Amino acid sequence: MVSLDYLLRFLHEDVPFGDITSEAVIPEDVKARAVIVAKQSGVIAGIGEVKALFEHFGVAVDVKKDDGEEVGEGDVILELVGNARSVLLVERTALNVMGRMSGIATEVRRLIGKVRAVNPKVRIAGTRKTLLKPIDKRALLIGGGEPHRFSLSDAILIKDNHLTLVSLEEAIKRAKAFSVYKVVEVEVESLEDAVKAVKAGADVVMLDNMTPGEIAGTVEALKREGLRERVKIEVSGGITPGNIVDYAKLDIDVISLGYLTHSVKNFDVSLEIVGRV
Repeated sequence: MVSLDYLLRFLHEDVPFGDITSEAVIPEDVKARAVIVAKQSGVIAGIGEVKALFEHFGVAVDVKKDDGEEVGEGDVILELVGNARSVLLVERTALNVMGRMSGIATEVRRLIGKVRAVNPKVRIAGTRKTLLKPIDKRALLIGGGEPHRFSLSDAILIKDNHLTLVSLEEAIKRAKAFSVYKVVEVEVESLEDAVKAVKAGADVVMLDNMTPGEIAGTVEALKREGLRERVKIEVSGGITPGNIVDYAKLDIDVISLGYLTHSVKNFDVSLEIVGRV
């Protein structure tokens, strides 16, 4: 679960000097019962995070749906009982966290279904294209995807800007010497560089911004050289829900998509107070 301290940053930003509306109109001692309800169908995520936020402010939480569970429109996800001001204080932050995480998890699950129908071994991964990594990476996992690197410290990924300064073979040589524990991945945009990268010892080759035809040709070249089994093949760049199946049909291992986190479509959830306690 994402740490409570991280989540409280969002709430403190939303409530820097208190919830003046609730303080003005709701008596301090009023207790309320509320529910969080799904307004669409999909994969719910962020249960632990939202539960922690409400409980931090003394609100009792009864979990009705777990992370990763499929929900339908109208399903009750959580039931809440506690001080009415506290429920309203946390409401928007909780819904924002759950809505974003569920949106990511839902889309990941949908894409996994599409690609696994044509190639059961292909994995779906996110990228670092987000400033909300703790919640976004957890949402990817809940949806069944791969988080990819959480940070620049996790794995070595040699990209085009590195290769502008150091040759491909030299970059891989230095990376392999740097650590025996870190995976070395190289981003390439041509068949020739893919072959060079595998021969130089790359663990993963990312075929970036290549068409399905170009990728198929690259995979065949690696097979002719006896190199295919030595490397994981990731494809990225220009891949959308509309063309992802064309890539999934190929002999590849991972499809990574930045849009899963940089273009999130929020999942619709709402909090409804159902009465006093």
